[in-house]
Amino acid sequence: MADRYLHLTGTAPGRFLTRRLGLPQPAPLRRWTLETPRLEGPLLHLTAGASAVTGVAEALSRSGLPVVGDTDRPAAIVLDATGVTTAAGLGDVHAALHPVVRSLAPGGRIVVLGTVPSPDDHHQAAAQQALEGFVRSLGKETGRGSTVQLVRIPAGGAARAAESTLRFLLSPRSAYVSGQVIELTAATPTPGPAADPAAPLTGRTALVTGAARGIGAAVASVLARDGARVIVLDVPGAREELERTADRLGATALPLDITAPDAADRIAAAVPDGLGVLVHNAGITRDRRLANMPADRWASVIEVNLDSVLRTTDELLEAGVITRGGRIVATASIAGIAGNTGQTNYAASKAGIIGLVRSLGPRAAADHGVTVNAVAPGFIETKMTAAVPLFIREAGRRMNSLSQGGLPVDVAEAVAWFAQPDSTAVNGQVLRVCGQSLLGA
Repeated sequence: MADRYLHLTGTAPGRFLTRRLGLPQPAPLRRWTLETPRLEGPLLHLTAGASAVTGVAEALSRSGLPVVGDTDRPAAIVLDATGVTTAAGLGDVHAALHPVVRSLAPGGRIVVLGTVPSPDDHHQAAAQQALEGFVRSLGKETGRGSTVQLVRIPAGGAARAAESTLRFLLSPRSAYVSGQVIELTAATPTPGPAADPAAPLTGRTALVTGAARGIGAAVASVLARDGARVIVLDVPGAREELERTADRLGATALPLDITAPDAADRIAAAVPDGLGVLVHNAGITRDRRLANMPADRWASVIEVNLDSVLRTTDELLEAGVITRGGRIVATASIAGIAGNTGQTNYAASKAGIIGLVRSLGPRAAADHGVTVNAVAPGFIETKMTAAVPLFIREAGRRMNSLSQGGLPVDVAEAVAWFAQPDSTAVNGQVLRVCGQSLLGA
C-alpha cells in the first residue's frame, strides 16, 4: 500500500504544513538498484584515541567507497572507537563527530567501531557500553534518512572480520537498519577464490520457507539475484502462488508443510548436494488476548513459528545436509523483543527464535562450520500490514527513527548479508530491520 504521508512530505506544501504542525519528516530511502549500487560520495575515516584492532584502513578500502581523512560532504562516516577504554576517552568520540555530523549527506551512514565490553575491566566495559547508548541516541537525531550503527570487533583482532558487515552497513542495502549493535566473532572467511561481488552466492543452494509471497518471496528474489540456486517452500495450499514465484525467479518450488514429521527428510531429498543457505521464514499469527485464546490457537503458532524451526534445524544439521560454511537465518520479530497486545503466542514464538540463535550459533559454528543468525522485522509494508486499521498502521509507520515503514526487500537484504560467504564472523546475531523502532529499543 502506498504511503501517502511520505509522498505528501515530499512536496513543498506538505513540508511546510508538517513542519508547522511539528509532524514527522520522513525522507525517501535510497535502496540498492543496478543503477544505484552504492552511496554517492566519500567515506570519512575518523579515530577516537588509538585503535585496538588491526587493518581498519584496509577493510574500509574494500567497502566500495573512496576513503578520505577530510571532506565537506561525506556519504558515510566511520569512527574507530575501539581504543576508548575510559570515561574520559569518550570525550574523543565527541571531539571526532561533533564537527562533522551536520555535514553528513542525506541518506548517509555513520558506523562506530567498538570492542566487546570486558568482564575483567569495568572501566573499559563502561566506556565501550557507553558507545551503545551514544549510537542509539545519535540514530534518533540524524534524520534525512541517515542511519547509525555500532560494530563490535574483538579487541586485538583484525578488522578483516568486519568487511562484509561494513560493506552492508555502508551501502543502500541497509536502508531500513539503524540503531543496531552487531557483535562479531574473531572468525575470518576460509581462504579460497574471491567471491564475485555481484553474485557472492554463486554455487550455493538456498532454501527459503514461507516463500510464496511477501517477505519470503523477497528473500528468495534477493538470494537469486546474488547467484544462489533457490528452492522456495510453502504449504501445499499456496502451491499456485509458490509456483508463480518459482517461475519468476528461475527457482524450484517445494510445496511442503514445514510442520510435517518428515519435513527434514523431504528437504534433504530436494538438495542431494547439500544446502548452503537455510532461511526459516514461514510463520503464522493467531492473535487474541491470552484470556480469550484457546489452546489450539496457542499451539498452532508455537508449532509453525518455533517448534518446526527447532526440529528441522536439528535434523538437517545432524544429517550433514547443511554443508560446512553454510548459513542458517531465522525470522524473529520486534514483537519477540517488545511484546504486543493480543500476541502472547506470536511474541513467545519469536522470542524463542532469538533464544535458538544465541544458543545454537556458537555450537553450530564449532561442530558444523555453520553460522546461525536472525532478522527481526518491524513494520514492513505487506498485504498483512495493509489490512491493519488506518490509525494503527500510521502509528506503526511513524514510530521509528526513519518515520516510515520498511519494505520486504529491506529484510531480504539483511538475510543476504548473513548468507554471504564472507560473513563468517557474523554469528549468533539478531538484527532488527525496523528503522530503529521506538518499541523494544
